[in-house]
Amino acid sequence: MKKPLPGKTNISPYITPQGQERLRDELSYLWQVKRPQVTQAVSEAAAMGDRSENAEYIYGKKQLRQIDARIRFLKKRLDELVIVDRQPDDTSKVFFGAWVELEDSDGNLFRYRIVGPDEFDPKKGFISIDSPMAKALLRKTEGEEVVVDRPGGAVAFVVVSVGYGGQT
Repeated sequence: MKKPLPGKTNISPYITPQGQERLRDELSYLWQVKRPQVTQAVSEAAAMGDRSENAEYIYGKKQLRQIDARIRFLKKRLDELVIVDRQPDDTSKVFFGAWVELEDSDGNLFRYRIVGPDEFDPKKGFISIDSPMAKALLRKTEGEEVVVDRPGGAVAFVVVSVGYGGQT
């Protein structure tokens, strides 16, 4: 794995096949649909005359810069990613791609899936492998206690179940 550049954070290169597909779809949409639409709008705004006070032209150029920056990022990131498309040899332990069910000391249950940093989604319960929670969970098995440092202090959880594939 490459060393991070000075001042850059070291984020994991791992991604699920579904996450890679989502990034490829985003890249395709930006390149084949969104960029041509915005380019057309900028051309039409430029034809209206004075560009220095033309809000549509100025906004369109700004949109193009943002789209181009995202396209460059996605192309570079997709080249660096390592697709994890198989289960680990020991499916009783928590590794990348695992669905993990946890219970806190109050009996509350939480379900998380450990995914790459490009695909985390709190609404779906997807947490980044680089997060403190995921780092604490790695290599744990059912019944083990996990202590996670959070801004409000350390919180203890018990691993209720570990699963791969669909869900726990």
